[in-house]
Amino acid sequence: MEAHDRLYDVIIVGAGPAGLSAAIYAARAKYKVLVLEKSKIGGQITITSEIVNYPGVEMAGGKELTEHMRVQAERFGAAFVMAEVLDMELEQDVKRLHTTKGDYEALGVILAPGANPRKLGFQGEKEFQGRGVAYCATCDGEFFTGKDVFVIGGGFAAVEEGMFLTKYARKVTLIVREPDYTCAKTVSDQLKNFATIETVFETELVEAGGEQALSYAVFQNNADGKQWRYDAPQGETFGIFVFAGYVPNTKWIADCVARSEQGYLITDIDQQTNVSGVFAAGDVCVKNLRQVVTAVSDGAVAATSLERVVSELHTKLGIPDLYVAPEVHKPQDSRDEKAYFTKGEGFISSEIRQQLTGVFAKFASVVTVRAWLDESAFSGEIRGFLNELASITDKVVWTEQAASDEESSVPAALPAMELMDHTGRSSGIYFHGVPGGHEFNSFVIALYNVAGPGQELDRDTEARIQAVSKETNIKILVSLTCTMCPESVMAAQRIAAASKHVTAEMFDLPHYPELKEKYNVMSVPCMVINDEKVVFGKKNVEELLALIS
Repeated sequence: MEAHDRLYDVIIVGAGPAGLSAAIYAARAKYKVLVLEKSKIGGQITITSEIVNYPGVEMAGGKELTEHMRVQAERFGAAFVMAEVLDMELEQDVKRLHTTKGDYEALGVILAPGANPRKLGFQGEKEFQGRGVAYCATCDGEFFTGKDVFVIGGGFAAVEEGMFLTKYARKVTLIVREPDYTCAKTVSDQLKNFATIETVFETELVEAGGEQALSYAVFQNNADGKQWRYDAPQGETFGIFVFAGYVPNTKWIADCVARSEQGYLITDIDQQTNVSGVFAAGDVCVKNLRQVVTAVSDGAVAATSLERVVSELHTKLGIPDLYVAPEVHKPQDSRDEKAYFTKGEGFISSEIRQQLTGVFAKFASVVTVRAWLDESAFSGEIRGFLNELASITDKVVWTEQAASDEESSVPAALPAMELMDHTGRSSGIYFHGVPGGHEFNSFVIALYNVAGPGQELDRDTEARIQAVSKETNIKILVSLTCTMCPESVMAAQRIAAASKHVTAEMFDLPHYPELKEKYNVMSVPCMVINDEKVVFGKKNVEELLALIS
């Protein structure tokens, strides 16, 4: 069997702490490593603002810590691809993974997809998701400024997010089912420092309701069975944030991989599943403690255990060495910022500029950004951003169109950036706002899809996109701090780039309060299809196609 570009020694599914740790160890051992991640590097831990119990690191943000892990893995030679795994063939020597960017093969696979927030199933939870019921304080906290908020849960996440929400909420009430908190006492003791936080123990949320937004909630005391009701002040609404643990992200994994009754993957002491050459690491596994430190331990064990399997297959199948030494990286300037946008260096940090040079080199043609601007400060920010972006490459140029021009093609919402291909044809992709924070990647990927060759699509997905014949507009309402929004933005834009009948518009919601009021948005991402259908929660290409087909 001959090696080729899509064959790897190790493919890791998931780029949270477990997957990143596995990538570091496997790449450092000089194996060809690919990490597949469908949404964001870092996983769930990126929404944690402070980690204080990771050995050797007194305090760090989740995003900062995992970004260091990613850089380590890349410097050892690991490759990263943003793609969703759709199906896997795992029972043969050479595993095959079918993804939204085509098929990949590997001699060994490490499954580290983590877990998703658990939904409780109380009456009204589904109906009011995005209209008062939320699962991410970082993403949605600002929507509840000056309002009352209930946090459901008594574990680490609930306590930490409850404290974070005091930045916005008038009052935060923790609803804990157990007689006491289920996190470490050192964590819960911090609540004493917050005068606007109250805790109610041995209590559960039974029902939440209202008309367009939440107006009441019913709770039950488990000790005596009595119920009590909260009613929002007249003319107001309130928030319910659910932090009641996680469920393993395993529904998509092949049935041949054994799992517990709760859906967690079963592994041995070496982190190997019941399928030879298939390992698992992190929160997706059966384990007693789910913390960053145990996740990175799992990843290290899985990667080192897999080395023997991979080496034996090289000999058995006559596969030559696949590893290619990475380019030597220059030491990072201590002045470089970790964010895409910085106050000291302008909009785009020097580190990201360096990375973008390689990305733009892959563009097949020039992309033009037509900016519809006025004299507002907001438009001024967009001008500054586009000037800086265009200074990096000749593959991206921009032109300014006065927002006052009376043309039929003027976007309904201004200011706006419209992406045009090399022929001057509109791609149907618009950005309303400066694409900072988590949306910077979305913007760069959109440029790539318009310039070509673009993200790969499997034949079935491409056929479904081409089958969309009705004119469809998709508005994706986001917050730049939202870690779940980019997947929805990129999904809508990928469809728009491939279809002449679909337009996709990203809105930085804080700048467009009229949309928040019109669609009663209290959670992001929010997708509005043809100004009628409103959908909350992140969506991939397949899920979005199901909504618009």
